[in-house]
Amino acid sequence: MTSPTVPDQSVPQELPVALRITPDDEIRRVRLVQMKRVAIIMLVAVAVLFLIARMLEARYTWLGFVRAFAEAAMVGGIADWFAVTALFRHPLGLPIPHTAIVPARKDRIGTALGNFVQRNFLTREVVAEKLVAMRLGERAAEWLARPENSRRLARAAAHGLSGAANVMRDEDVQTLVDKGIVARLRRMQAAPLAAKAFELLTVDGRHQALLDDALRLAARFLDENETMIRERIKQESPWWVPGAVESKLGDKIVTGVEKTLVAVAADPQHPLRKRYDEAVERFVVNLRENPETIARAEQIKLDLLDHPSVAEFSREVWNDVKERIASYAERLADEAEHEPDQVERWLTGLGQKVLQDPTLAAKVNGWIVELVTYSVEQAREEVARLIASTVAAWDATATSRKIELQIGRDLQFIRINGTIVGGLVGLALYSIGLLI
Repeated sequence: MTSPTVPDQSVPQELPVALRITPDDEIRRVRLVQMKRVAIIMLVAVAVLFLIARMLEARYTWLGFVRAFAEAAMVGGIADWFAVTALFRHPLGLPIPHTAIVPARKDRIGTALGNFVQRNFLTREVVAEKLVAMRLGERAAEWLARPENSRRLARAAAHGLSGAANVMRDEDVQTLVDKGIVARLRRMQAAPLAAKAFELLTVDGRHQALLDDALRLAARFLDENETMIRERIKQESPWWVPGAVESKLGDKIVTGVEKTLVAVAADPQHPLRKRYDEAVERFVVNLRENPETIARAEQIKLDLLDHPSVAEFSREVWNDVKERIASYAERLADEAEHEPDQVERWLTGLGQKVLQDPTLAAKVNGWIVELVTYSVEQAREEVARLIASTVAAWDATATSRKIELQIGRDLQFIRINGTIVGGLVGLALYSIGLLI
C-alpha cells in the first residue's frame, strides 16, 4: 500500500485570497507530511512485526500474542487511513462511493457553516452579552476625553466632510433638496401640521406669553412713535377742528391705548385675553376642519415652495456650509498644535461627561448594544447566505487542499491512535479466545 501524497500546493493566483497558499500554510504542509510519515512508519512497523511473528509463531507460541496485536494494528491503521483520506480525495485514486467528501459536499458544507454561524454566533443574546461585557460606550468616552483624540477625530471629520463637499456638485445637491425635501413638503399637508404646532403652542398657556411679548412691543412702539401718531391725527382731522381739540384728541387716543395695553398685561382674566384664546382655538379648528382654510394653507405652502427664493436659499445655505467646512479643514491642516476649538472642546467635554455620569454611561452602552444587535439581526441571514455563496464559488480541489492543511496534521493522530488501539483490541480478543 502506498502512502497518500500531499497534492501540489501551488494554487493559481486567480483563486480567491482565502484559498491561496500562504507562508503559514507552507509550514502546515511540512508538518502534515511529517505526521503522515510517522503514521506510515508505524503501519509498516506493525506489518513487519506481523510477518516475523507469523513465521516464528509455530516455534515460539507466545508470539501468538504479538501476531494478534500486529494483525489488528494493521487493520486499525489501514481503516483509519481510509477514513481520513476519504475526507479529501478518493483513496488510491479509486472512485469509491462516499469518498472525497469535502470536494463533493463543498456547497453543502458552506450552507451548513453559514447556518451554524447565524444560529450560534449572530444572535441578539450572544452579541448583546459580549457587548455589555465590553462596555464600548465607556471605552469610547475614555478615548474621546483625551484632547489629542478629540483633535484627531475633529480633523478626520473635517477632512472627510470637506472632501465629500468638494466631490458633490452643486446641481446634485440642489436636485437632492428638490427631490428629497421639497417634494416631501409638497406631499405633506400644511394645515394639519400648522394646527398641531398651534396646539403645542397653547399648552399650559404658552401662547399668552406671545401675547405678553406683543403687548410690550406695542407699548414700546407707542412710546417711541407718539409724536408721529399725534402728527398723523392732525393730518387726518378736518381743517375746521381747532388745534386744542386735535391735541386733546391725540392725548385721549394715546392714553387710551396705553391704559388698554397696561390693563391687558396686568390682568390674566382680561376679556381681550379671552377673545385671544377663542380666536386661537377657532383658528386651530378651522385648520383641521374647514376646507377653505385647509385649501388656503395648501396654496400658501405651494406658493412659497414655487418661489425662486426657496431654491436660491437652499443654494446659499449649501455654499455657506461648504465654505465653512473647507475653511475649518484648512485651518486644522495649517495649525499643527492649535488651541482646541469649539468642536474639539465639545468632543472632549462629551467624553468627560459620559465618564462622570454613570447613568449617562449606561444609556450610551445601551444605545450601542441596541444599535449593534439590531444591525446584526438585520444582517444575520445575509451573512449566512454570503458564507454559503462564497464557499460555493470556491474551487472544490483548492478548498479540499486548504481544509486539509488546516486540520490534516491533527487527523493523522487518528491513524496513529487507530493503529495502537486496533492492536490492543486484537490482543485482548486473542487473549479472551485462549481463555475460552
